Amino acid sequence: MAPQIVQVYPTKEYKVYVYFEDGKIVCYDAAPLLKMEAFAPLNDMTFFIDRCTIINDTLAWDVMGDRDPSKCLDIDPETLYELENVVSEKIA
Repeated sequence: MAPQIVQVYPTKEYKVYVYFEDGKIVCYDAAPLLKMEAFAPLNDMTFFIDRCTIINDTLAWDVMGDRDPSKCLDIDPETLYELENVVSEKIA
């Protein structure tokens, strides 16, 4: 089981920095999701940035804007935790 996600930070390059409680930071490239019909709302940059959050204990996009865990687009936290740790200087 992956440590808890404590913060997510989306960028205009369709990447999301994901911060875990154990100090690990990963960069998730969401660009490949844009080709999938289920993730079509992410093509709108405002939606991608503004609706990026933590729901269901993982990186998610709040589709309806009401934080309903059954109506979000989310990424498996284990998949995120398996990504390579990024160096904090690359984030700034």
